[in-house]
Amino acid sequence: MTPLSDTTPGSPYAKMSPVAQAAYRSQAAAAEIAPLPRATKDDVLLAVADALEVRTGEIVEANQLDIARARQAGTPDAIIDRLTLTPERIRAIASDVRDVAALPDPVGEVVRGSTLPNGIDLRQVRVPLGVVGIIYEARPNVTVDAAALCLKSGNAVLLRGSSSALESNTALVRVLRDAVGGAGLPADAVQAVPGEGREPVRDLMRARGLVDVLIPRGGAALIRAVVEESTVPVIETGTGNCHVYVDAEADLDTAVAILLNSKAQRPSVCNAAETLLVHRDIADAFVPRALDALAEAGVTVHGDRRILDLAQGAKATVVEATAEDWETEYLSYDIAAAVVDSLDKAVEHIRLWSSGHTEAIVTTSQQAARRFTRLVDSTTVAVNASTRFTDGGQFGFGAEIGISTQKLHARGPMGLTELTSTKYIVTGDGHIRG
Repeated sequence: MTPLSDTTPGSPYAKMSPVAQAAYRSQAAAAEIAPLPRATKDDVLLAVADALEVRTGEIVEANQLDIARARQAGTPDAIIDRLTLTPERIRAIASDVRDVAALPDPVGEVVRGSTLPNGIDLRQVRVPLGVVGIIYEARPNVTVDAAALCLKSGNAVLLRGSSSALESNTALVRVLRDAVGGAGLPADAVQAVPGEGREPVRDLMRARGLVDVLIPRGGAALIRAVVEESTVPVIETGTGNCHVYVDAEADLDTAVAILLNSKAQRPSVCNAAETLLVHRDIADAFVPRALDALAEAGVTVHGDRRILDLAQGAKATVVEATAEDWETEYLSYDIAAAVVDSLDKAVEHIRLWSSGHTEAIVTTSQQAARRFTRLVDSTTVAVNASTRFTDGGQFGFGAEIGISTQKLHARGPMGLTELTSTKYIVTGDGHIRG
């Protein structure tokens, strides 16, 4: 791409909005990094990881400003947890970047290929998407995860975090750009969307032709707004109304452990369980134990009438569930709970209320497990495992760009492969079509 100067009289660049100008610079950076060999990209990522650790103090100091502002605004603890960066979390983020560097490079991979009957060699190969825009809320670790995955897959990234993490994201982007530029790549491969308020976000969503794809990460309202208002193609990530179903043939100890891990290990994330479903045949034995365990973890239960009846004498705080509870992504120490008459009734409930993220069954019956996995249509179905495993890192993808709950292009945790498209290379020997 030929550079345009904003001082050139009549230059199209000069007439662009600040967001469009940033996207244009991203295009130039994307064109430069797309053909780079793996070794070069990996060196850049290792430099990024080192820079995050060296400049931890700077990042934590900026993050504390965001946290103080959030507490003053009365932000719920679960959201503050997602916002918080500690030295330990920054080390973990840096480790994730190194994990991404160690992953195979999908760019150039031959998806399929053959020699056609006429002698033409046909190959379908993976290529970068180009310029990837990320619109996300609260969690500043997404800034680094997105940048690392985009760089490794040969893409440039435009980052738009929420105002609640403004100081944190500003510091992180500064560290990222310094590391990328210092390693010899264009610093504009990583940019924050310029400007404040909603107008820059609207400009980003309208930057069709400059931005190749948008990926929203956050609550249902944010995702819906991007999907409905964007003219740029969108990969839709979803909210996490995840379910744990305890089957009639479940091991009680296993069920309690999976339930607690799914709900209480980190309730503020999208792969935390929000609804517990219990088969009626095991309810009398399991529900009191589950309620006591949830009480010890500080979880409030929003139960149906049968859960309320079984809660007599339990330590747990149990309130009557409303229809709204079945569709709620709490992101807090709350869980909806119901007793169901059969596995099929559990599936029926999940189909009605699930966001399509992750559902788990706890059972010793292989037949029940097979039926559940066949009938449940979510991105991930776990058998005798916590919902918390639906994560790019846990799946061995390195950091993830998000979890797509749609069915086109990408579904489930999105790693490097999902940040590529393909093109066909046709090689002949003077072939012409008759």
